[in-house]
Amino acid sequence: MASSCSRKLLLLRKSLCRALKPNSSSLIQRSFLSASTHKYLLEPSTIISKSLLSEVSRSYCSRSSPLQDASEGPAAIDYRSLLQEDEYHRLANATIHDLLDKLEEYGDSVDIDGFDVDYGNEVLTLKLGSLGTYVINKQTPNRQIWMSSPVSGPSRFDWDQSSQGWIYRRTKANLQKVLEDELEKLCGCAITLS
Repeated sequence: MASSCSRKLLLLRKSLCRALKPNSSSLIQRSFLSASTHKYLLEPSTIISKSLLSEVSRSYCSRSSPLQDASEGPAAIDYRSLLQEDEYHRLANATIHDLLDKLEEYGDSVDIDGFDVDYGNEVLTLKLGSLGTYVINKQTPNRQIWMSSPVSGPSRFDWDQSSQGWIYRRTKANLQKVLEDELEKLCGCAITLS
């Protein structure tokens, strides 16, 4: 009887370990992790002790998460290099106001129905009619400029001292360069923002 119970526990542990691999369904992981707060987890004809559950959970949690892989996620932030708030505002405001001026000039050179540039409440909005809308705004707590693009989606740009520009950490792309490339493709007319 004891060996039958041990065998069932071993088989259950193996199936739990397989179910908890990082590539498996997050639904299975969530249900397992929420069940780990209870003293016992009831399975058909088997009771798993809290200690076995903890052991499986520890084994799972010790694995590196796919999101921690530097090749798949954003680079780690060196908080010592973050801008002071007044310096951040000076740089971000200068960048956004410069973009506003250049985008207004650009609007005069392209023939797009619905082209409109607006700035209010520290949010720059560029409407391109049926082509989509760009939204660029400051994110002071993160010392970033955020951009929502109809082409590339959302991006968060950090100030890079060495290049003296706003850089998206995941792709190393410069904010002005991204806008130049995307606007040229969308509107068929080159623009220089840097």
